[in-house]
Amino acid sequence: MLENPSYHAIAAMAVTVAMFIAFARGRASVEIISLITIAVIAVGLYFFPLEGAKPTDGLTLAFSGFGHQALITICALMIMGRGLVVTGALEPFARVLERVFRASARLGLLFAILIAFSLSMFVNDTPVMVLLIPILVALASKGVIASSKTLMPVNAAVLIGGMATTIGTSTNILVVSIAADLGLREIRVFQFTPIVLIAGIIALPYLWLVMPRLVRDNSVVGDEVRRLFHTYLRVGANSVLAGAELAAVQGKLPKGITFHDIPQGALQPQQRLHISGSHEALEEATRVLKGELAPSWVMDRIRRLSATQGEDIVAVEMTVTADSRLVSRTLASSGIADLYSVAVLGIHRPDRLLGERDAYSEAGDLRIHEGDVLLVTGLEEDLANFARNDGLLRLEGARELPRRSKAALAGAIMVGAIATASIGLPWFGPDGFSPLKLPIAISALAGAIAMFMTGCVKFDRVGRALSAKVIVLIAASIAIGRVIDASGAAQWLGQVLSLGLVYLPPALILSAIMLFVAFVTNFASNASAATIGTPIGFSIASQLGLPPEPLVLAVLFGCNLCYATPIAYQTNMLIMSEGGYEFGDYVRAGLPLVGLMALSLSVLLAIWYGL
Repeated sequence: MLENPSYHAIAAMAVTVAMFIAFARGRASVEIISLITIAVIAVGLYFFPLEGAKPTDGLTLAFSGFGHQALITICALMIMGRGLVVTGALEPFARVLERVFRASARLGLLFAILIAFSLSMFVNDTPVMVLLIPILVALASKGVIASSKTLMPVNAAVLIGGMATTIGTSTNILVVSIAADLGLREIRVFQFTPIVLIAGIIALPYLWLVMPRLVRDNSVVGDEVRRLFHTYLRVGANSVLAGAELAAVQGKLPKGITFHDIPQGALQPQQRLHISGSHEALEEATRVLKGELAPSWVMDRIRRLSATQGEDIVAVEMTVTADSRLVSRTLASSGIADLYSVAVLGIHRPDRLLGERDAYSEAGDLRIHEGDVLLVTGLEEDLANFARNDGLLRLEGARELPRRSKAALAGAIMVGAIATASIGLPWFGPDGFSPLKLPIAISALAGAIAMFMTGCVKFDRVGRALSAKVIVLIAASIAIGRVIDASGAAQWLGQVLSLGLVYLPPALILSAIMLFVAFVTNFASNASAATIGTPIGFSIASQLGLPPEPLVLAVLFGCNLCYATPIAYQTNMLIMSEGGYEFGDYVRAGLPLVGLMALSLSVLLAIWYGL
């Protein structure tokens, strides 16, 4: 007979529902709702402790999320992801994806989805997503495709791929282990892979064509995107242009670069070519063509200062004001490099003003006018002195130039962290040689420490890698999961479920179990869903005379249907800030996918096991 839920269980369910409604309405920020949720749990359990617990135990439960390994793992992974970005370690992969996306945005997204699905079958979901997030964000920064349109579909593909094998996620391993303890025969690594592959094929059109349309577009369209800078590209001795005619290397030229003078004959070292393009296009031109946008002696001085002072080189945009001494001067006559040790890489001016009579000097150099935007690079302190002393207004959007000398090191650290968590370290123990797999929390934290120690990430810049919204949301979700479990709310919901399944056909039983576990997963945690759902599935199988394996797999699949809320899985929270997502985006795009996957998986399970 079903017992009434305890008052603590009722309160836990009420707080969970209230938090969900507050997130869905979106009238208050995620941070405020999360902190209020933690405060309500802390105060409630302090004055009304759980049975057999002390008031201070409630405080420990409410605030435990801030020291939880899931939060440490996500922060460490964010730091490692930052290391890959600031060193440019992912640029080669980003260029490959960029070519595919530029050829066709839809084909590029399909390519990324398939890669994510394939990798996550064998590697833990979180490291796969950590590798892909910086690449997709880099594409968004270049205006190729909005990150909000790619991150959520790719993340969903990672989660679907992760459920295809017993080693895809730690939750899969937990479900299989609990089932084995209950007496179920061993489930092999690829035993249910065909079922997930078929379900994944069914879900692919939704991920590829529908989900991107259901989330907001976070791309930035403004002057900063369309701003083109005029500059001179200096042909270096090792440049691909040296000794060649411009027409002969036309295919190697970066997109978005315009040449305003086409010289005749072979190009010579130190020859200057008048070009224009966006900041990103100019950077790509210097990389591909091995040229410089400023005199080499200036760039060498900036690099030496960066190395000796341990400071990053930054590129910023500055507007020339009316009282600037630079007005009517050219870069050559301004003495900027000698005075401030910074380099002006380009000048932006509307095309309609470039044809004015006094726009150029007698030597053909562009004169600086009021309202021009200068693209300047150097160290932070030198840039501040330049702006302050020469009457310039610094614009938003400063960016650190990649520390490419540490790119290989950052890549090696990331690969090492992922390998130790997914493949394992060579280890010779009492039972002979076997790989020693480290928990992702340990390997990620070790990787973050290595990023700091090697200088791939500067400790005083770590705030740029972390998201306060994600941190408090994780802490709140962990507190909610623990109070639902400790209060008996999840156990009571499971008992209610088992009473109603007696009259349903097998396919609907599987679907109901899957949706119940998915509900627990999206509002508590995968571990809670696995811990509660696996015994329930096993018990229902014995009560209804069904084989336990399909019901256990229904629990396993339900634990992975974590698309509908940002708190459901740590990769959901990883993409939240980078994609600019709100709680409603997850609900709007994730709920249909939960329904689609639950329907297809339950039908496939029933067919596969002949139920």
